[in-house]
Amino acid sequence: MDRRLWWFLGAGLVVTLLVAGVLSGFASGEPDGLERISIDHGFADSAQDHALNDSPLADYTVEGIENDRASTAIAGIIGAVITLVVATGLLYGVRYLGKRRATDE
Repeated sequence: MDRRLWWFLGAGLVVTLLVAGVLSGFASGEPDGLERISIDHGFADSAQDHALNDSPLADYTVEGIENDRASTAIAGIIGAVITLVVATGLLYGVRYLGKRRATDE
C-alpha cells in the first residue's frame, strides 16, 4: 500500500479513538429524542428493559468502572474498535468473494 494511504488510515484511527474516548465524555446526560418524546407524552413509565440490558456495554458504560466519564470513554473506544474489526472483516470477505468469483468465470 502507498505510504500516504497508511498515514491517512493511521490519522483516521487516531481521530476516531479521540472522538470515541475523549468527546464521548462530554455527551449530554439529557434524554435523547425518543426518550424525550416518551416523557413528553407520558408513556416513559411503561418502558421495559430489553434482553441486552445486562450486557457489558449497556447504557454506553463499562461494568465495574466507577468513574462515569472514564467508563463512557472506554465504552466508546471498545465500540469503535469492534466496529473497525467488523467492517474490516466484511471488507476482506467481500474482496475475497469478488476475487473468487472472478477466477471462477
